[in-house]
Amino acid sequence: MSVEEESVVEDDNTDYVTFDMAGERYAFPMSRVQEIIRMPAVVKVPLGPPSLEGLANLRGRVLPVVSLRDCCDMDAREHDETTRVIIVDGGVPLGFVVDRVASVISIDPAALESADSVQSTVRSDVLVGVIKADDGNMTTILDVDRLVGSQFDQLTERVRAADAGASGRMSMEREDEGDGESDDTLELVSFAVQGQEYALPIDQVQEIVQAPESVSHVPNAGSRVLGVIDLRGRLLPVVSMRRVFGLPVTPLEPQNRIVVVSIDGGVVGVVMDTVREVLRVPHQLVAPLPAFMAGDGRKSEVESVCRLEDGKRLVSVLSVNRMFDSPEVRNEIAEHQGQGDMPQMAEERMADDGRGDEELFVVFRLDEEEYAVDVDAVQEIIRVPEALIRVPKSYEFVEGLVNLRGTVLPVVDLRTRLGLPRGERDERQRIVVLIINGVRTGFIVDSVAEVARVGRHVLEPAPQLSAEQARLVSRVANLPDQKRMLLLVQVDQLLAAEQAAALDVVCEEVVVEAGDLVTV
Repeated sequence: MSVEEESVVEDDNTDYVTFDMAGERYAFPMSRVQEIIRMPAVVKVPLGPPSLEGLANLRGRVLPVVSLRDCCDMDAREHDETTRVIIVDGGVPLGFVVDRVASVISIDPAALESADSVQSTVRSDVLVGVIKADDGNMTTILDVDRLVGSQFDQLTERVRAADAGASGRMSMEREDEGDGESDDTLELVSFAVQGQEYALPIDQVQEIVQAPESVSHVPNAGSRVLGVIDLRGRLLPVVSMRRVFGLPVTPLEPQNRIVVVSIDGGVVGVVMDTVREVLRVPHQLVAPLPAFMAGDGRKSEVESVCRLEDGKRLVSVLSVNRMFDSPEVRNEIAEHQGQGDMPQMAEERMADDGRGDEELFVVFRLDEEEYAVDVDAVQEIIRVPEALIRVPKSYEFVEGLVNLRGTVLPVVDLRTRLGLPRGERDERQRIVVLIINGVRTGFIVDSVAEVARVGRHVLEPAPQLSAEQARLVSRVANLPDQKRMLLLVQVDQLLAAEQAAALDVVCEEVVVEAGDLVTV
């Protein structure tokens, strides 16, 4: 009987699922097989065992997928139409990639021979025995537990921890990592419209999402409302920042972002050309907009201006209330909000911190995968300067130092820290500034994608496939409806205590001469 995609029903120990690898036939006891699927799309996980191909979404469940060839010290092979994943019970579900599934066979236990009596291309420590057919062909039976234990000893510990109540992992307490700057700095999210740079106070921004391919236009809509989009089951009215500024409205493009902001009675999405970075600006660099610059006797959307880079870079800070101060515009938005939310839902959103049963993350990309850190852990996000001052005899992952408004900031290549190949420098890269063990440190990422709200019900512990991976990637956000999986990074594990201390010493000892450090 050929087995393709069907779920395999548990039977007695004399039944085996057979499969081929490298021209030889192998088998798993059918009692350990849960189902067999085609090769799924996987999300690569850094610092895992070499045999780990990645994590897959199996009907809302996170499934580690591993190469059985690699586990058995065989040469790698490209996947094709015959490639299958056999999902076994290894304490937790685990998928083994095989070349081809052959059949299900039933064998008299008396026909089994000891693995010691044969030679195989597979390591002997993972063999149980062999089945010899009348035609002389041989099927080698593999030991599921030894395969799992040899590659993923952390999985066994995960099972023990689960029995001891490791579900408490989901309720992690946040520590206050502030350094006293919150009172004298302004936190902003900056973005571009028609080539000009603007910003909004971060406490007025609920989240930032990628613009969809299109917005559902509403008949007889007002002059500023473009339409509505579906945001996790509720209708979100969308306004174009270009239209607010009286500029031509352009079609939505992949780099556009929708900044979701709070206004009286609800929320609204504002389309920006691009979102650039998160800024932490000292108040002495922020000046109110001169009153004479507001035309036609009305208040300008701009309430202040930040003077950055010695005045060479000016960022206009907008006020959400001023952007939507017109009663007509507020009425338009209220009409669209009423189509998707019950009144009590809007009241509940205004009553709490805006998060409810959700967590807020800064999402960034590394090597084509999506990672995320808690938004409260992010100090700011800045552009990567053209050059950094190298630090001799430092860790391999340390890229250098920059001058962040008079403070020496060590910069780490996050790709290198996570064991990923280095990438070429480009305009999309950003430095995400975090505080780890009291040391402010910048981490270079490929790009910053968005600030995303994620429901706590889709957060779950990451499969513990290696000790270091388990420390760094503590949880995953499984988003099957979006065909995404976010790897949630444990910020305080990015640097060991001694590494953070060493970087702090370097920053204290460095002698800054004029022009030595790049100012950002």
